[in-house]
Amino acid sequence: MRKIKDLDWSNLGFQYRSCDSRYVSHYKDGAWDEGALTDDPNVVINECAGVLQYCQECFEGLKAYETVNGDIVCFRPELNAKRMADTAAYLCMPPFPEDRFLTALDMVVKANLEYVPPYGSGASLYIRPYMFASGPVIGVKPSDEYMFRIIAMPVGPYFKGGFKPISIMVSDFDRAAPRGTGHIKAGLNYAMSLHAHEVAKEAGYPENMFLDPKEHRYVEETGGANFYFISADGSTFVTPKSDSILPSITRRSLVYVAEHMLGLKVEERRIELSEIGQFSECGLCGTAAVISPVGVVNDHGKDIVFGKGLEDAGPVTKKLYETLTGIQLGKIEAPCGWIHKIA
Repeated sequence: MRKIKDLDWSNLGFQYRSCDSRYVSHYKDGAWDEGALTDDPNVVINECAGVLQYCQECFEGLKAYETVNGDIVCFRPELNAKRMADTAAYLCMPPFPEDRFLTALDMVVKANLEYVPPYGSGASLYIRPYMFASGPVIGVKPSDEYMFRIIAMPVGPYFKGGFKPISIMVSDFDRAAPRGTGHIKAGLNYAMSLHAHEVAKEAGYPENMFLDPKEHRYVEETGGANFYFISADGSTFVTPKSDSILPSITRRSLVYVAEHMLGLKVEERRIELSEIGQFSECGLCGTAAVISPVGVVNDHGKDIVFGKGLEDAGPVTKKLYETLTGIQLGKIEAPCGWIHKIA
């Protein structure tokens, strides 16, 4: 039987905790080294490192779970490897090989098995692969040296209260620029959302609804998750289509679940803010939260309420959540290739 750390698994919160091991690999002289596990949680870099001067950095997020039959698995990690490689290339960074990404992931999870929360706890092992420019740069150009690392930590739900409806507000700020970097998973995009997030927090909302940066008419995403909506009759799953939002792996999976497992119609299209009141349900989706129901969207003092508001999630959202988490936890048969078994 697997040995497990003595933690209060049901009250972890979503925050950093140092585990025993992490993975690190260095890029220098045009190649990545072999990489290895280390027990040192500290990073030492030059004072003029490219990440500090010009924000050359990207990251991913995924989770490891204990399934109903005791396996330790990750959910579609090859998509994280591919997305990170695409992001790195866009930022003029040397992509970390996708096969080595998966090998390093396995190494980190196996080295920290005691931190994988037990099945049924509602918690998971959050895994953060990241890469940054470690070589010194002062002229505006890509660095010549980089570091790739994977860290892991046990976490609880992203939003306090777990799977319960939240209220969000329409933001007056942009998180991305037209033809900018909104479609890649880079720290600079999240830095752009911090001020807007604090403004929302001061107003009593845990998240923003960002609109498109060109016309400010169309729904885009929050600071860290994609949106979806359910039609008034409950038959159609609708999600925003835009070149300036991050292509969420969770959203991509929900599109498949909605169409092929729940029999819903699926629409990926531009969604005007003026039309969202016609939908019966609204939700956020992403690795950290999986799905967070949205009960109310406040548009400059006007509340747009979905279903029962903050009282309860809608029936389609509940089914989407139960199906996706059921796949992740081994209670429902997964589509081919979705589950990556580690131990």
